Amino acid sequence: MSVNAAFVTLLTKDAYLPGALVVDACMKAVGSKYPFVVLATPTLSQEVRDVLKRRNVPIREIQGLYPQEGAHSLAAHDERFADTWTKLRAFELIEYDRVVMMDSDMIVTRNMDELMTLDLPSGWIAATHACACNPRKLAHYPKDWVPENCAYTPLTHPEALTTASAITPSSPRPYGLLNSGLVVLTPSLELSRSIVDYLNTSPLVATFSFPDQDLLAEYFRGKWQPLPYIYNALKTLRVIHKPLWRDEEVKCLHYILHDKPWHARVGEPGSGGEYEVVNRWWWERFEALVDELAASDPEAHGLVLANVAK
Repeated sequence: MSVNAAFVTLLTKDAYLPGALVVDACMKAVGSKYPFVVLATPTLSQEVRDVLKRRNVPIREIQGLYPQEGAHSLAAHDERFADTWTKLRAFELIEYDRVVMMDSDMIVTRNMDELMTLDLPSGWIAATHACACNPRKLAHYPKDWVPENCAYTPLTHPEALTTASAITPSSPRPYGLLNSGLVVLTPSLELSRSIVDYLNTSPLVATFSFPDQDLLAEYFRGKWQPLPYIYNALKTLRVIHKPLWRDEEVKCLHYILHDKPWHARVGEPGSGGEYEVVNRWWWERFEALVDELAASDPEAHGLVLANVAK
């Protein structure tokens, strides 16, 4: 069964172009039959738009979305999240019956078109759980973000491939938190307006540590369906939740945390720390893309290289 649907990502700045092009290349490599669409704000340069057009990546123009002035502040460590409220514009894409909103710091290793026909109740979303282990012990993270409260801690292979931890009244609070790196949604102007109104009026917005992510978890409390980890496999899970992880089963890998794979070259074995292997997966796909661009689009080749580590 096929539906009118799209995978979409947000681009507000040129620095994320390498990530978006890698996701697009991944989608083509795994044979997805759905378009990969970039949501572009006015802050995205014309040069990047031209590259996307030459790569046949559809662009959907949107406006930035932010809380009211003074309603929310971010910890200095998390200033990179300032633009992520704009991801909520995905609910406006009523030209599609189903949207899978993705971050651009991902790679897709197996086809996941089945998300487009996932049975989802009206007004619901689907997403994977947030990992509440706080492996870096960041002081500004919620105090109850500890491994015993993490929804991934009880999971083991192979059940974790098809099952996520259930959210019940007795679950630890973090079980109700999602990771917004991949969100399955049904666009609706009525729903979109309600979400924007919530952003503009809810006193809870001031308490959110992770902008769009916390808002979605709160707004859709009781109305979000947990997905198995393989659809948004946080790179940290491979290190801190080994019992559930299998490299070959992951469908979509998410490079969470501040250091994106294109911020540092992965060199000789042993030089890249605990995430060297997963970072290498990104660079392998990037290097194949760059080789193609060198032959087919020198201008894009130069622009992409300007936005990755030397």
